[in-house]
Amino acid sequence: MSPQTQTVPQMSSPAGHRDIRRDLLLIAEHVAPGSRVLDVGCGDGALLEYLAREKQVDGRGIEIRQGGVNACVARGLSVIQGDADSDLPDYPDAAFDYVILSLTLQATRNPRKVLHEMLRIGRRAIVSFPNFAYWRVRLQLAVAGRMPMTAALDDPWYETQNIHLCTIRDFDELCVRDGIVVEQRIAVDGHGNRGGWKLDGTAANLFGAQAVYLLRRH
Repeated sequence: MSPQTQTVPQMSSPAGHRDIRRDLLLIAEHVAPGSRVLDVGCGDGALLEYLAREKQVDGRGIEIRQGGVNACVARGLSVIQGDADSDLPDYPDAAFDYVILSLTLQATRNPRKVLHEMLRIGRRAIVSFPNFAYWRVRLQLAVAGRMPMTAALDDPWYETQNIHLCTIRDFDELCVRDGIVVEQRIAVDGHGNRGGWKLDGTAANLFGAQAVYLLRRH
């Protein structure tokens, strides 16, 4: 059965949440209050701080950049400097309720291994990534013949950290191949418009600028 897909407007954060990206708020909607959370590639800690404040989670973080770790510590968060590719195997099985990876999967050296480590150490995984099959990406490649740049892919090719870009269809096929259950999928329109129709897999792959997945093991 295909996972449920919704179109969610990519708009400014609601009043009171100006310091957190809209896509992070979408991720936060999937997290149950009081749960144990590991945010991998947590950046400046905006999501962890929000979850601690609004949902009273027991949150931990891993961030590869020292500047990000410093920002998290300044927020009073429990974050260590680490690398998703090499440090996740150190965590015990089922140590967390949720393991989150926001707009980072495509920057890992071994995304498939990282995904399975997330599902090993968490009851559920929440993953978001830019969709390389988004229509604006296709158009820039077809018409200009150059590596595309969008709101979700905003670095030039010679500065990007992305090394394993994928599409929504690619990710769906990986989940099927590896027996990963997709509980929910949200496709975020790059224009921020909510369509009057539900996106099936094909439409999500064309019109979704980003995707957010809620995953669990079989």
